[in-house]
Amino acid sequence: MTTSMPRPGTPGWTRPLGSTGVHVTAVCAGGSPLGSMPLLYGRDVSRDEGIATVAAVLDSPIRTIDTSNGYSDGESERRIGAALAAAGGKPDDVVVITKVDPRGRDYSGDRVRASVLESKERLGLDQLPLVHLHDPEAFDFDELTARGGAVDALVALKESGAVGSIGLAGGRVQEIARYLALDVFDVLLVHNRWTLLDRSAGDLLSDAAARGLGVVNAAVYGGGLLAGEGPSGPARYGYRPAPAEIVQAVDAMRRVCAEHGTDLRTAALQHSLRDPRFATTVVGMSRPSRVASTLEAAAREVPEGLWEELEGLLPPARVWLDAPL
Repeated sequence: MTTSMPRPGTPGWTRPLGSTGVHVTAVCAGGSPLGSMPLLYGRDVSRDEGIATVAAVLDSPIRTIDTSNGYSDGESERRIGAALAAAGGKPDDVVVITKVDPRGRDYSGDRVRASVLESKERLGLDQLPLVHLHDPEAFDFDELTARGGAVDALVALKESGAVGSIGLAGGRVQEIARYLALDVFDVLLVHNRWTLLDRSAGDLLSDAAARGLGVVNAAVYGGGLLAGEGPSGPARYGYRPAPAEIVQAVDAMRRVCAEHGTDLRTAALQHSLRDPRFATTVVGMSRPSRVASTLEAAAREVPEGLWEELEGLLPPARVWLDAPL
């Protein structure tokens, strides 16, 4: 399942996000590390560096930014907002996507409405084109889907025009599938679960396609392992200790990439970019230089024969983040 690679500056670089009416670029700048999460990403990010990173995005072919109310307790949104203000406001062709988050254990309808208002204030935006329900799998499904609960509140915000479209962004696929079945969302975002090392999201992606949703793929480096980054110490994938089979596969994939004249970081990114199911691929950005290096990786020519060899090194399903039941 491949298509022509969307290269920066070509017509295929910008595409529709399902039926939302929103157009996104093939690469989306991810704001998860932008507000500084050293325990997850292995380094602190100062406020100035975060703002400078967003400024570099605004000066690049990447015209889509993804963040969340809860990233670093709102600091990611604050830094994006500061960069937009310094630029004289959000450029018309830039799309900023965010997510609603709980406050502690409060994921009520009231909390969802408050989350949207907080995000608008921090970002300095009157209108949010797309807002995701973020990581609902950490809460009770019946609670979030009850009358007047989080899902109802998000649907009502869309119906009132307070937000544009609504999405579902989460991890554990078995639980996210229950929310997808509600048939109220416009977009699905999966993370860490469709990469060179893990295909947990296969059935979920098929379901989303059947429903006509726009699909976003995030964390294609698995939290840093496929990019040679992340916290020091034992190898981690998807923010968890990596099983031996995962580590062995990374080593083998790195060797195969070198034999084909490329590197694992480039392959991990292009594996997602070349998949026609994904409207955009979210890449975490925490320093200005990452913007240029990501665009270079997206533009790099990769031998077609590489993909079959990498596919043959896919670890067994039992070590994926959400192993099939």
